[in-house]
Amino acid sequence: MVDHAFPQEEVRAVYRAIRERRDMRHFAGGEVAPEVLRRLLEAAHHAPSVGFMQPWRFIRIRDAALRRQLHDVVQRERVLTARALGEREDEFMRLKVQGLLDAAELLAVSLADGRDKHVFGRRTLPQMDLASASCAIQNLWLAARAEGLGMGWVSLFDPAEVSALLGLPEGAEPIALLCLGPVHDFYEEPMLQRERWARREPLSALVFDECWGRPSDLFPTSSSVEPA
Repeated sequence: MVDHAFPQEEVRAVYRAIRERRDMRHFAGGEVAPEVLRRLLEAAHHAPSVGFMQPWRFIRIRDAALRRQLHDVVQRERVLTARALGEREDEFMRLKVQGLLDAAELLAVSLADGRDKHVFGRRTLPQMDLASASCAIQNLWLAARAEGLGMGWVSLFDPAEVSALLGLPEGAEPIALLCLGPVHDFYEEPMLQRERWARREPLSALVFDECWGRPSDLFPTSSSVEPA
């Protein structure tokens, strides 16, 4: 049988990027060289997509005034989200949830208009357009970590407001504002875990055999507790 595996050093690099990727909220200004940004977007564009629909669209936002307008949209939703959290409102408001004004680059990601014509893989699961675009974002995220750049996915916004600001056509749908750029340090653990907002679930609690809820024999009981 042909061994299609990468050399071990390259395998370790892939797993390192996965484990050390963080949703960054603190940025160090600076810039992202155009050739690096092109590489990152190329990585995103090589993501898998259901029916090869390639539903992702990226808008690079460099205008300072537009950034401030988007920041205001996020801030309004931040307040509304905090209120919806009830007893955790104050705790949430202490979290830094975005870096739109600090990051070197800001990319808006939208689902393309005309997605309804893509029936392959979407007839019963129309949300596969979002799943496909999320794969593109993850590709970009992992490539950014390998390049030493931080990235944060901001989803606290009213889609209609963002659509209007960015001039999206009817049928297009914004799903992310991506803050991208140099950072002083990468968090040793996910920020929300560090801030005690939530913890990573043990993998053994999320993998089943044969049917929902049946523990997988991949994870013996003695090894069910995973490191943070």
